[in-house]
Formats: sequence, structure tokens, C-alpha cells
Amino acid sequence: MASPTKIAVLDDYQGISEPKFKSLDPEKYEVSFFKDTLAPYNHPDTSQDVKDQLVARLEPFTIISTMRERTPFPRELISRLPNLKLLLTTGNRNLGLDLEAFKERRIPVVGAVDRAHAGSVGSISTTEHCVAMILAAARNIAQDDLSVKTGGWQTVPAVCLRGKIFGTVGLGRLGIAVAKIMHLAFGMKIVAWSSNLTQEAADEKAVAAGFPVVGEDGEKTFKVVSKEELFSTADVVSIHLVLGERSRGSIGAADLGLMKKSAIFVNTSRGPLVVEKDLLDALEQGKIRAAALDVFEREPLPLDSKWRTTKWGQEGRSRVLLTPHMGYVEEATLDAWYSQQIENVLKWEKGETLSLPLY
Repeated sequence: MASPTKIAVLDDYQGISEPKFKSLDPEKYEVSFFKDTLAPYNHPDTSQDVKDQLVARLEPFTIISTMRERTPFPRELISRLPNLKLLLTTGNRNLGLDLEAFKERRIPVVGAVDRAHAGSVGSISTTEHCVAMILAAARNIAQDDLSVKTGGWQTVPAVCLRGKIFGTVGLGRLGIAVAKIMHLAFGMKIVAWSSNLTQEAADEKAVAAGFPVVGEDGEKTFKVVSKEELFSTADVVSIHLVLGERSRGSIGAADLGLMKKSAIFVNTSRGPLVVEKDLLDALEQGKIRAAALDVFEREPLPLDSKWRTTKWGQEGRSRVLLTPHMGYVEEATLDAWYSQQIENVLKWEKGETLSLPLY
């Protein structure tokens, strides 16, 4: 009898995949779960020893299931996995995968979508998480919770958002969704910038979102401004760009240096959009009120990361709210993604056409 096909399931921190993959016929499939994420193979700080550990972990497997960009698969790593025949990922794109290298090796790469929110790929979840982080930073939720639980009481005054300026860097689906909530719920004025955004396009987006082009105050509902004006006038700056070679590192010291002392900086998109050292420097010097971050240059954060070890909100430093890239992590979405992965495993076994190929 043929040996079972070996499957590795990577980076499922909540264990949602386990009942799905354990339902596969054990005579046909041998499944291993790895909840600890090793350092990225292609990160400049990753040693050769750690690269070799990752290869040793993955080399035996014919099928690998990976969660978004948690474990990148660059060309060199792919070349060191001779047994790999199928790569399962989640979402409908994954910037951590060298698709050309997979194509050259004729290794199928397939995604998965949240059928309950077709086309959103977790954007509803990310929108809710972003708004929650804005409110938590403005109202000192995490700090006050810790204070009460450790014998303290009030810390610093909260910030009112009504009538203030919300600056969205990027006015795509997520930027519009968050801006719409902040405008409707809190009366915030919306300013927007991205490298190719025009006022005409922003007006069309306002109408599509159910707003008039011009509000009762005579101002554009979505007002396009320069990058400099957005960072210097906004009370909340929220990043909503897609990570690519052009956008990588597009927010740096010059931008952060323009922000108001009372402003809040929010990033729920991708860590590398911001020059991390510049953001750390600005926050260590207390140049803005607070930052709320769900994404980082390297994930998971190393234990000795300054984000973990710095005493934020003390000795003149800015207050910092951190969450571990939870923007899309909802049980229903992950459950749907893993169900589709199982469907593709069974299709692969039968030689049928796979769903949602990424190349």
C-alpha cells in the first residue's frame, strides 16, 4: 500500500484547521501542525541556521497549507523543497509567495475566499478592527483597563474625535469603509491622499459610498489633499495602502515629523509600508499622542523587539497600542478558508481542476 501523502499545516495559531484536516482519510493523508512561526527565510536578519531549520521542517511534505503571509515562500526556499506538489494559501493573493518560482516548478498554488462576505477577503473584519483601534487609542482603553486591574484608576484624559480631521492614506475599499464610519458616527472631516488619487476619483467614491460630493459645510466629503497637508492637519492618520515595491517604506520620518503632537497614527494594512525605525524614533521621542498598530515589519514580533520591550507612555514616550495582526482573524472567515483548502486537497487527489488558482 502506498505511503500516506504528507501535509504540513503552518501558522494556524488558533487551531481552527485541525478538525478540518483531521477529517481526511488517515490511510491517505498524514497531517502535521506547526503553530510556531519560524523567522522568514528571506529576511535579512534570518541566519543560515534558521533557514536550514525551516527547510528541514518543510522538506518532507507533499502539500503545505499556509496562512496569508505568515511564512513567506521565496524562490530559494521553494527550490529546496523537492517533495512539494501543492501549496494551499488563504485569501486571493499572497505577497509572500514567489508565484513565478512555483509556476516554473509546476507546483499549483491555490487560495481561499470568505464566501460569507464574497469579494471582501476579510475587509469587513479589518474595518471593524481598525475602528476599534482608533477608539481604543483615543479613549485610552488598554491603558485604563490595565490601570484598574493593577490597583490604579484614571490615567490621562481621553480625546474627543467629533469634528476632528480623519486622514486616510489610501482611498480604496478599506480606506473608504473606515472613513465612512468615522464620518457618519463621529462627524469627522475626511481628507485623503495616495500617489495617484485625484479629486474627481474621490468624488466618484463618495457618491458610490452614499455621500454627496459636497457636504453641508460646503467642503468635499472626501477631500483630496497633498501628503504634506494630510500629515500636518489630520488628528487621526490611518494607513490603507496595498503593499508593493512602490509603496514599501512610503511613510517615513519626513511625514511623521509633520504630525500634530496630539495626533494618533494607525496602521492595520502592512508593516513595511512604514519605515519602522522612523516610527519607533518618533514614538520614543513622544512626537505624537499615540500609535495603534496591528502590523509590523517582521511578524511575529521577536521577543526582544522594541515594540515589546519599550515602556510606552512613560518618560515622555508616546502611548502605543499593539495587536498581533488580528485585522482579518475571525473564526468564521478562517473556518471557511480551511474548508476550501480541504476541498482543494480532495480535488487534487482526484486530478480535478483546483479552485482559485493564484497563477
